[in-house]
Amino acid sequence: MTMLNPKTEAVLHTSYQKSVAAYWNNNPNDDRVNTVLGEVDGLYHHHYGIGDPDLSVLEGPESTRQERIVEELHRLETAQASLLLDHLGDVRPGDRLMDGGSGRGGTSFMANQRFGCQVDGVTISEYQVGFANEQAKHRGVADKVQFYFRNMLDTGFDSGAMRGIWTNETTMYVDLFDLFREFSRLLEPGGRYVCITGCSNDVAGGRSASVSWIDAHYGCMIHPRSEYFRAMAENNLVPIDVVDLTAATIPYWDLRTKSELATGVEKPFLTAYREGSFQYLLIAADKVGR
Repeated sequence: MTMLNPKTEAVLHTSYQKSVAAYWNNNPNDDRVNTVLGEVDGLYHHHYGIGDPDLSVLEGPESTRQERIVEELHRLETAQASLLLDHLGDVRPGDRLMDGGSGRGGTSFMANQRFGCQVDGVTISEYQVGFANEQAKHRGVADKVQFYFRNMLDTGFDSGAMRGIWTNETTMYVDLFDLFREFSRLLEPGGRYVCITGCSNDVAGGRSASVSWIDAHYGCMIHPRSEYFRAMAENNLVPIDVVDLTAATIPYWDLRTKSELATGVEKPFLTAYREGSFQYLLIAADKVGR
């Protein structure tokens, strides 16, 4: 049995967190979709895409068809991250942002490039921390973009240190009330939190078979839509914008079914989105009070 070092024990508080971290630490090459798409331009994302794909990529020489599909999927994923950053509001070069569940850093680098500010990424995967910090050095921004082996439920950063925080498809791995309590502590008064997430549509009743399949596939715990707003309200986060991206993400998933990178998860996602049991939401909220 492998013993965890004291630092790891301090960051990973539960057996569930340890199992999630172990997957990303021990199976980085299994994450083939994110790896291949990231190799297009060096921005490694860990989320999905939005927008209308250029279906001309399906035409032309068969020998380069898959390459064209990969480039288009990556473009749609970068468009999703760009939309998230659009909702962070007025960010100045002297501000500080945090990427909660930063993966291999794609959105963090985009934020620094756009705003010129300091960006701190936190993830419970030591592999991802090392990979992303190497990327920061390669890009020449290691003085402005840094990644930490920390738990986003308990970051250790100073209270009120952040102008903005975002999570991009990472909230389904944590308790929302614990998460938003920490984010509210970290945000300065008037600071902005932006979330993009998949959530179950509790108007339709209990979770569908497709949503349960997605949960099991990723080892996560997809939250109902209403829980996001209850947890925000309890922690002084007031939504100012809610965008339903469900229709905008379906074309991305359709295109993925035509890729050699398809994993089999595409059908449950498409079924859940089309039947209305699963939604893809962007929520922007401001911190009120102190």
